[in-house]
Amino acid sequence: MKTIDLEPLALREAYRRGELTPAMVLAEVDRRCEAAGDNPVWIRRLTPAERDPYLRALEGHSPADRPLYGLPFAIKDNIDLAGIPTTAACPAFAYTPTVSATVVERLIAAGAIPVGKTNLDQFATGLNGTRSPWGAVRNAWHPDYIAGGSSSGSGVTVALRQVSFALGTDTAGSGRVPAALNEVVGLKPSRGLV
Repeated sequence: MKTIDLEPLALREAYRRGELTPAMVLAEVDRRCEAAGDNPVWIRRLTPAERDPYLRALEGHSPADRPLYGLPFAIKDNIDLAGIPTTAACPAFAYTPTVSATVVERLIAAGAIPVGKTNLDQFATGLNGTRSPWGAVRNAWHPDYIAGGSSSGSGVTVALRQVSFALGTDTAGSGRVPAALNEVVGLKPSRGLV
């Protein structure tokens, strides 16, 4: 089987040509996550049953009417996804939101599929990605190096091509630092844009 390119424009074109389905892409995402070994980039990945409603919501749609149709994405675990615990990398803080963050809702409405919640420096306070009870996230290309933080899991999931894109947060570099250290692009949008 041809390698699946999760880069958004390439994946969108493969969907448009009918070469892939979102279910096929999620199966490949699962394979890549399992093959990545013990790098603790994920705090929690969604189960197939938890992802199923997102797949069903895409039935009857295509990239023509959903601009992010079938793009798998990761969510830093200080951003809410309805029904999935948010921990901010602190188990004692965990709560399960009933609604998703606005940015997550908008991405899902545009056709993107959440894969899970990524590891971070606890409470998003750190720039190296090593301050989490789930373990220190290692750099995607140099495992002996730091991944950068606090959005360490988000940066590494994109670098390892486990997702098409990831959400992070960035007050003083928390999203841009792990992006730069793992050779991906990190964008800090203007306040209120997303």
